[in-house]
Amino acid sequence: MKLFRLVTSALLISAFVVATVHVSTTLRSAPPEVPCTTGALAAPFTGPLHLRSIDGFGCEGRWAYTWATVGTGIQSVGVTEVLRFNTAQHRWQFASRQIDCKATILPTVVYRQGCFSN
Repeated sequence: MKLFRLVTSALLISAFVVATVHVSTTLRSAPPEVPCTTGALAAPFTGPLHLRSIDGFGCEGRWAYTWATVGTGIQSVGVTEVLRFNTAQHRWQFASRQIDCKATILPTVVYRQGCFSN
């Protein structure tokens, strides 16, 4: 009977140690790094109006806003864009203002700076 209790106790302690190590390892996993630089945020700007400059930007988590100038000469125009970081492709993409520009979806800074201008 003592041997049975000893073996049972040893198994329970081993299971507890394994479970604790697994939970600790899971909690320590860092989220993927999201680059918040003008170079990374410029990537989605493709198309007929060439990106001239990013004049302001901000990031929070996987969301960002940019104030940019696109086009040249008389075709130059300032634009404000909301971006979402695609973790699968590891790059920024334009977000849909119709879908994503909601205070319940976006971080406050991105919502305020990215959703209320052109």
